[in-house]
Amino acid sequence: MSNVTSSDSDLSSFISSLPYTYEVSNKSTDIILNYNKYEGKNISMAGRVIAIRKAGKLLFVDILDQHGKMQCYFDYNKIGEELFKSAKGLNSGDIIGVEGIIFKTKPGEISINVGTFKQLSKAIRNLPDKWKGLVDVESRYRKRYLDLIVNPSVREIFIKRSLIIKLIREFLESHKYIEFETPVIQPLYGGADSEPFRVFVNTLNEEDYLRISNELYLKRLIIGGYERVYEIYKAFRNEDLDTTHSPEFTMLEAYMAYADYNDMMSLNENMFNKIVKHLFGSEELEYQGKKISFKIPFARINYADEISKHIGKDVMKLTDDELFTIAERHGVRFDKGKRTRAHAYDKLFSNLVQPNLVQPTFAIDFPKETSPLTRPKRGNSALTERFELYICGIELSNAYSELNNPIIQKENFRAEEEKAALGDKEAEPLDNEFVEAMEYGMPPTGGIGIGIDRFTMILTNQSSIKEVIMFPMEKRHIGNQKDTKSNQ
Repeated sequence: MSNVTSSDSDLSSFISSLPYTYEVSNKSTDIILNYNKYEGKNISMAGRVIAIRKAGKLLFVDILDQHGKMQCYFDYNKIGEELFKSAKGLNSGDIIGVEGIIFKTKPGEISINVGTFKQLSKAIRNLPDKWKGLVDVESRYRKRYLDLIVNPSVREIFIKRSLIIKLIREFLESHKYIEFETPVIQPLYGGADSEPFRVFVNTLNEEDYLRISNELYLKRLIIGGYERVYEIYKAFRNEDLDTTHSPEFTMLEAYMAYADYNDMMSLNENMFNKIVKHLFGSEELEYQGKKISFKIPFARINYADEISKHIGKDVMKLTDDELFTIAERHGVRFDKGKRTRAHAYDKLFSNLVQPNLVQPTFAIDFPKETSPLTRPKRGNSALTERFELYICGIELSNAYSELNNPIIQKENFRAEEEKAALGDKEAEPLDNEFVEAMEYGMPPTGGIGIGIDRFTMILTNQSSIKEVIMFPMEKRHIGNQKDTKSNQ
C-alpha cells in the first residue's frame, strides 16, 4: 500500500488518492489515563508513525497525536495478509488512522489491537534519527514542525504558552478590562524608545511603520471614555536578537483610568501570583536552578538609589560630563546620538543593578530623562512615577503613572526630536494627533506593558526567548537549498 518507489508522478498520484478525512473518536492521553473505561472497547485514532518494530507475524507501530504516543498492535492472523503487508510498508513519518480494541500487551503496555487501518498521508522525507533526534538549535528553530514532532517537551512549552495567555485574559477580564485591537501599520511609531521597521503603503504612496507599541492608541481609547482597556499584540522593534530580545515579540499593554503606577504594581503582582499558583499549585517555581517566590508583595527598590550605591555617588547630582565619565568607566559605550543622561542611566542600571535582581523586584521612580510619557514623581519632579519588574535579571514589565498634560507631552516629544537630530534612531517622533487627543482631556491613568515571551520563559524554565516563540526570526539562508528528499 505504501511501498512507493516509482516516479514522482506515481508518487503524487498515490498521495492524491489518500482519504480527505478520517473520523477520530479518541485521543492517546485520554485512553491511557482512563484505561479501565476503554479496555475492550473499539476506538478510532489517528497519528504520525514514529517507530516500527517487526516480530514475525506481529508488527508494533507507535503513532503520535497532539496529546501523546500510542502503540498499535498489528496481528497478521487478525487482519490478514493484504492489510498486514500494507502495514509493513509504512515508514516513519507516515500518518495513519487505526480502528481496534484497547488492551494491554504481555509487557503491560496499553495498545490498540488493530482491526483495520488507513494510510492518510505519505512522508517523502525521513524524520530525524530516532536516537539523535533534532538537537541542532538552528535546525530546531528553522524547522519547528520537526522540532514539535520529535521533541515532546517542545510541544508542552507551547501548550503552556497558550494557557498562560488564556489566564492573562481571564485575569484582566475578571477585573473588567476590555480587549481592543489597534493598528499594526502606523503613520508614526511611538510608545517606546526603539528603531522601527519601515513599510511602504502603495495605495497611500507613503512610508509608514510597523508598531513598536500600541500605547498611544490605547490611550486614545481612555480619552474616548473606556476606563479599562488592554491588548495582547505583536510588537516590532528593529533591535537586538539575543536570549531575551526578538525584533518581533508579543506584548500585553493595559491602561486603567483614575489609577496610577501603584495600582499597576498591584495588578502586576496579583496577576503573576495567580497565574503561578494556577500552573504550579504553589507561589514558588524553579527557574534555571533558582527558587523564585511570587509571594505578594514583591520587593521594591529605588532606581536611582541603586545606581548610586554601586558608583558611590548620588547619580542624580552628577553633571553630564561626570555621569558620562562614570558610565564609560563601568563599561558603557555610547553609540552615535546616545550620549545622553537617559542612555547613561539605562546602561548603568542594566550593567550594575539588573543582574542582581533574582526575586521579583519592582525598580521604581525613574529619572525624568528616561520617561517622556510619564507623570513626574509627586514631591520630586526630577523623577517620574514609573516602575520596571525584574526576575532573574530579566525585565518583564514596564509601567507608568501616565502623563496626561498635553503641554508637557508636546515639550517631551520635542526633546525626543532633538535626540533624533543628534542621531538617536530610537527617539520618539512628535505625534501631534496624539497631543491633540490629549487636549480634549485625558483622565489620570495607570498603564503597564508586560513581555509575554519573557514571562513564558520564566514559567517554562527556558533560558532563550527563541524557545518560547513558535517561529523565531533567524538569518535567512541564501541560495537554493539542497534537495534532501529521502528515498521511500
